[in-house]
Amino acid sequence: MKVAIATHHEWSQVSGHAGQAREWLLFDCQSGPLPEPRRIVLSKEQLPHHFKDDGPHPLRGVDLLIAGSAGDGFLRHMAGWGAQVLLTGETDPRAALQKVLAGEALPDTRFDVTTALCKVRDLFSRH
Repeated sequence: MKVAIATHHEWSQVSGHAGQAREWLLFDCQSGPLPEPRRIVLSKEQLPHHFKDDGPHPLRGVDLLIAGSAGDGFLRHMAGWGAQVLLTGETDPRAALQKVLAGEALPDTRFDVTTALCKVRDLFSRH
């Protein structure tokens, strides 16, 4: 299972806004110990808010995305790629992934004002 986690602060914390997250940790999870992630840096054109689905994307093919918050447009866009999105208040990327893999519940999301702005933007979004 491929899992991508939106991060910020040099991949050290789960990012609060998936649609604008440039730093992603990509884990290719198999049975056994947690693998080392591949670090992905998205260009502005690759950000889900701007990506036009007109070419390859580093997050395409991911089974699960984890973030602190996401707008409805991001959720629909990722569902169109066949990916599930989990939102969490957990700030440590590895702890979030370990909880998911163990079948544990993730902490509730933190308040993020940008999510409200995304809801307005998503009313007019192509996603």
